[in-house]
Amino acid sequence: MTAITTSRVESIKPRWQAIVMVALIFWLSASLIMDLVIMPSLFVSGMMTSPEFATAGNMMFWGFNRLELICSGVVVTGLMVLSNLFGDFGKRSRTAIILSLVLLAIALIDTYSLTPQMSALGMQLNLFDSAAEVPAGMNLLHQGYFVLEAVKLTLGATLVGWCYQNQV
Repeated sequence: MTAITTSRVESIKPRWQAIVMVALIFWLSASLIMDLVIMPSLFVSGMMTSPEFATAGNMMFWGFNRLELICSGVVVTGLMVLSNLFGDFGKRSRTAIILSLVLLAIALIDTYSLTPQMSALGMQLNLFDSAAEVPAGMNLLHQGYFVLEAVKLTLGATLVGWCYQNQV
C-alpha cells in the first residue's frame, strides 16, 4: 500500500517542477519582450507623446499585470508543493519560497501601484491641449519600474536555475 502511495507522490514531482519552470520562463520571457521590444518600439514610433498613450499603455499593462499575477501565484504554489512534499531544494527550500514571494510582491506593486500611478500621470485631461509633455514624475516611476524588473529577472533566473538543477 505504501509503495503505491509513494509512487503516486513521486510521479507528480516532475509535473510540479515543469509547471514552475514553464511559468517562470513564460513570465520572464514575456517581461523581456515587453521591456525590450514592445515598449522601445512604441517610444521610437512617437507614441509616448500621443494623447492616447496613457490609455493604450494602461490597457496593455492591465492585461500583462494580471498575467504576471497568475504566473507568480503558480510559481509560489509550485515551490511550496515541491518544498513541502519533496524537500527538493534542501537548505534552499525556504529561500526559494521567499524569493517567489518577493516575485509575487513585485507583481502586486506593478499591478496596484506603479501602473495606476503612471496611467494617472500620463492622462491628458485638457482636450484642447494638443502638445502633451511627459510629466516629470513619470521618469521617477519608470526608474522604479525598471529596478523592479531587474530584480524580478534576477530572482526569476535564480529560481529557474534551482529548478533545473533539481530535476529528476
